[in-house]
Amino acid sequence: MNTTLGTVLSGRMLVALLMGFSSGLPLLLTGSVLQAWMTKEGVDLGTIGLFALVGLPYTLKFLWAPLVDRFSLPLLGRRRGWLLLIQVLLMGSIAGLGWMHPAENPLMLAVVAWLVTFFSSSQDIVIDAYRREALADRELGLGASLYVNGYRVGMLLASGGGLIMADFIPFSAVYQIMAAGMLVGILTTVFAPEPNAAEGVPTTLRDAVIHPFVDYFKRQHALLVLLFILLYKVGDTMASHMSTPFYLDIGFSMTEIGAVVKLFGFWATIIGSIVGGILILRVGIYRALWGFGILQALSTAGFALLASIGYSLPMLAGVIAFENLSAGMGTAAFVAFMASITNRKFTATQYALLSSLMGIPRVIVAAPTGYFAEWLGWFGFFSLCALIAIPGLLLLTRFRDWLGEDEKRAD
Repeated sequence: MNTTLGTVLSGRMLVALLMGFSSGLPLLLTGSVLQAWMTKEGVDLGTIGLFALVGLPYTLKFLWAPLVDRFSLPLLGRRRGWLLLIQVLLMGSIAGLGWMHPAENPLMLAVVAWLVTFFSSSQDIVIDAYRREALADRELGLGASLYVNGYRVGMLLASGGGLIMADFIPFSAVYQIMAAGMLVGILTTVFAPEPNAAEGVPTTLRDAVIHPFVDYFKRQHALLVLLFILLYKVGDTMASHMSTPFYLDIGFSMTEIGAVVKLFGFWATIIGSIVGGILILRVGIYRALWGFGILQALSTAGFALLASIGYSLPMLAGVIAFENLSAGMGTAAFVAFMASITNRKFTATQYALLSSLMGIPRVIVAAPTGYFAEWLGWFGFFSLCALIAIPGLLLLTRFRDWLGEDEKRAD
């Protein structure tokens, strides 16, 4: 127990938390906050919709991740050198976004917004690599949970805090304040220790591009692992995508949704990821993936139960608490799993590939969920989402031989 507490309170975990904040802060500054600013400035809906394309770097970041694995900058080491440069550029681009005039020059606004997402996704590449290399294998679950919590706090500050501030000060000033918020990440990078580089890191750009993929796909279960990454949270993703229309359809008001789902749900997720990280530290990644995956499926089934009961605030609160707790735990285990299967020689490239793959269900599989809900009804739809968790859990049995080693180390 003392070992667990010491790990929780270690400087390594504080770095994971603060880097998570730095990673989450920029995300919605080119999303909901920018959309609100453009709407206030009278930009047409068609143009606002097209701005979703500025987020493409988040899904394509594996294309330039090999550069981070191959080259080192002269200051602060292989990981922190890149991270400091990218964070300074990100801070400048966020500030620059605040100097734009959305209605007068939307094209220039798009260019600067793209720079924000490019530097933000590049920061994610380096932070993910840093976390994998700085933490021991048994610490990856807890490190992932604290990173995710920091990420969510950064997103909340940027979206909720940014929109609230915009009622009192100009959006241009909001973006300057958010740019200053990147100082948290910059100071963390400067004072954090540089992780030890693994032996055999790429020495040529060709090695950095080709070897990470060769190294991954020569593994016994390479394709099954990719399939597992696609399936593990797909039911949870599908259910979440249709949750707001569901709440409204069964009679909940916008205020009730905002109070219970957004605020109460946020803190339930924070608690869930912390509890999940500590449990992963105790039981290992394999057993955590199983247990949290089952809880995710049961929590999704809770929506089907709410659909059969109808309007009930206590039931809504209970379902949301359970769903967000289990989602936080599942995300912590999932992120730790992806980090654990990367080779420390090519951490940036392999993790960027896996995390990009993780985002596919959010975009593609979630797209037809409205049609499923219309066809099956709410009860049938959420029951389907719960059952879809089964294939991913069954795939876990194929990984027990090597992933189960985490349990032995934890015992």
